[in-house]
Amino acid sequence: MPHQIIYNSPSPPVEIKSSSIFTYLFSDKASLDDSSAYIDAASGTRMSRFETYDLSLRVAYAVKQRGGVQSSRPTFLFSSLHRFRFSPNSLAWPPTLFGLIAAGLRPTLANISYTPRELTHQIKDSGARMIFVHPTLFSLVIKTLSLLGVTDDEARRRVVVMSYVDQDRADEKAAEIGSEWTRLSELLGQERLPSEELFVGDQVHETALLCYSSGTTGLSKGVEATHNNVVSFITAFLTYFDKADPKTDVIAGVLPFYHIALIAIIMADFVANVPEIVVPRFEPNFFAQTIEKYRISRMHLVPPILVTMSFHPAFDKYNMTSLRLLSSGAAPLGDGLVKKVLAKFAERGNTRLKLTQSYGLTETTSGTHWLRVEDSMRKPGSVGWLIPNIQARLVDEDEEDIQPGQEKRGELWVRGPNIMKGYLNNPTATKNAITPDGWFKTGDIATLDDEGYFRIVDRKKELIKYKGFQVPPAELEAMLLSRPDILDAAVIGLESMEEATELPCAYVVAERNAELLKDPKAAAAFGKEIEEWIKTKVAHHKFLRGGVFIIDIIPKSGSGKILRRKLRELAKEDTLRRAVGPRL
Repeated sequence: MPHQIIYNSPSPPVEIKSSSIFTYLFSDKASLDDSSAYIDAASGTRMSRFETYDLSLRVAYAVKQRGGVQSSRPTFLFSSLHRFRFSPNSLAWPPTLFGLIAAGLRPTLANISYTPRELTHQIKDSGARMIFVHPTLFSLVIKTLSLLGVTDDEARRRVVVMSYVDQDRADEKAAEIGSEWTRLSELLGQERLPSEELFVGDQVHETALLCYSSGTTGLSKGVEATHNNVVSFITAFLTYFDKADPKTDVIAGVLPFYHIALIAIIMADFVANVPEIVVPRFEPNFFAQTIEKYRISRMHLVPPILVTMSFHPAFDKYNMTSLRLLSSGAAPLGDGLVKKVLAKFAERGNTRLKLTQSYGLTETTSGTHWLRVEDSMRKPGSVGWLIPNIQARLVDEDEEDIQPGQEKRGELWVRGPNIMKGYLNNPTATKNAITPDGWFKTGDIATLDDEGYFRIVDRKKELIKYKGFQVPPAELEAMLLSRPDILDAAVIGLESMEEATELPCAYVVAERNAELLKDPKAAAAFGKEIEEWIKTKVAHHKFLRGGVFIIDIIPKSGSGKILRRKLRELAKEDTLRRAVGPRL
């Protein structure tokens, strides 16, 4: 084996407790008091630390009583409570998620912007038997189960309507959900499980969570995060991350809870004993008002939210001086946006605000890098150092390590205790992603400076990220090619500086190509038709916001592989575009 050049975290290793996620989260029984753990931003309804523990064990008891659950430990589909813009995060999330884990089950978290077709794939692939769903998504789940051939009687045994606060119950009425359907309140009213399922010894390496990821290519795959993966990340995160003060800090949970970031948002913040304001949705005026009302001091965000905060008048109208730390993730955060946000808040009287960023993937159980607060002004745009217990390598296109004297730029490989177990039911994809000696190939191109700070500069993999959500080009290409009027297609991501994200964009060879290339108006109309059609087939984040462009031929290698780099170069040159421009 060629000599490996391994980079270690500058921070000393931290000891990882060998336990289940639930046991770890609630190990400090003295902290399970009446202090607030989660507070609903809209209503002010609070859930104490003890209530979180108590209600979680009630959910665990109830699901273990349902037929077949006690012995089979099946995977459950835990349908997300919110659409990023349309439906809210909820207080129902923590006790339901923790309860399923306490029962020894494996929740699989679903992006609720998925269409029934996409949900069908996840339900079938994960083997999910029971679905927890918010009332606003009830009809979507019923339609999905119908596509799977599930009878009405069976659906009533498998679905739990997930409500907790008054708004959830109002949504139930609006959705006209009959009394024959099980409510979360019924589960919470039952007995409490005396103790959680214990995972000891090698059992901590059993799968605990299934988040779905596209990996480097192809359809979404179930990422098997073990109990040890999650506990390892939280332990390292709380050791390395800027310490929160339970007496003075208040954290906002605004990012989608079904995302892998939930480990930092829902779990790590609970361990840190810091109250979290559950923000139902990101809407600028409501969000800014919430920051002022609850004196929010810290939060995890993504670049598109920071873009909005940098210009929207709501963040001038309300008092933002409580903010102390913003940590960005899910997509690269450019130097320019960092400076713009900090300048905006400094003008409003908040000169102590720090903006930093982290790096990680679903496959790494959230994060592997974090830029320390004290370095945030000196290294803007960097993802910082490796967190404790994580190692890294930079490799070239031949998968050989970048040698001394060369520019330290290559594909980032990482290894450590929070790297996933593998992809569910997909040993080939697992083998392609993880080497025999445990290195996970991120597919991201990184640079490393002389002080040990990493920066993500490009993406080797084909995956597109729209506002932190994964968009696999192959899926959209297959969808486009299902149309008889499209002969060939390729999908790439176009970077939008204004939105700080990538916009999925399609290049197509149409059946009427010769005609369309000569007639820009006809090409524009055809492109618009394709954009509207794709909206009926895929989740919201997969829309072709970057446009549909007519091209005479899709550039490919001799083996037939799409040369996406050439398409990106064409996009930058703004040539061969024959259809609509980007629309957000």
